[in-house]
Amino acid sequence: SSDLSRASNSPLPQATYQEAQSEIMGKTVKGTRAGKEPVTRDYTVHLHKHMQKISFKKRAPRAVRVVRQFASKVMTTKDVRIDTKLNKFLWSNGVRNVPRRVRIRLSRKRNEDEDAKEKMFTLVQHVPVESFKGLQTE
Repeated sequence: SSDLSRASNSPLPQATYQEAQSEIMGKTVKGTRAGKEPVTRDYTVHLHKHMQKISFKKRAPRAVRVVRQFASKVMTTKDVRIDTKLNKFLWSNGVRNVPRRVRIRLSRKRNEDEDAKEKMFTLVQHVPVESFKGLQTE
């Protein structure tokens, strides 16, 4: 009981749980805003699971769309630009046989033109890898 009395008599003001929580939440909400600073990260996209029940002639276009949606979701930008090398890789086996996985580098960048609707855009580039085993988000 002496410990409890010491805690309540401490010179530091005791913040309530809700105040502390709102302070933490406020910081995280600020951190997850869409118009953030430029950043670059590597990801692996598992395309095979998105190609189930997709007719052959729509597979490669769907793969491009899946990569675009993934980049948009992760980087929180509407404007996503896919590099030509990545597009070539996705189409490399033809329209039907899309690669099972693809390693991509997502770069959130500032839009140069002033009159653009979005402040940031995401550039998606292909990162060639020997194997997908043991890779982490970098």
